[in-house]
Amino acid sequence: MITATLLYVEDELLLHTVLETGLDDAGFRVVAVASGEEGLEVLRERPEIVGLITDVNLGPGLDGWGVARKARELNPTIPVIYVSGKDGHDWSAQGVPQSVMIAKPFAVAQVVVAMANLLNQGAALEAGSA
Repeated sequence: MITATLLYVEDELLLHTVLETGLDDAGFRVVAVASGEEGLEVLRERPEIVGLITDVNLGPGLDGWGVARKARELNPTIPVIYVSGKDGHDWSAQGVPQSVMIAKPFAVAQVVVAMANLLNQGAALEAGSA
């Protein structure tokens, strides 16, 4: 079984820990960072990253919308999940295409299932174009 490596960008330490543990328990490898700038650095330096989960509000600096747009510039097919407590209404205008928005508070299983579905959709599209 191939383990997918995900990038998780979240500035709230408690959520950071809870979701990172849940994703790890579900079989994903997780690289977790606390800022958009750190997230971009990881995306540039770690080509094994195959999925992005990002909070929308990351404090000062680059927000989650920007992280996802930059991620798609580097990898146009990378699956993206946004998590937010209050910015869900901006998703249709700010979010990248074929992404998912999950409102806080959420169950870890919601994120696990959403990422698995996005990764499977991407694999199916690649198989169909081969």
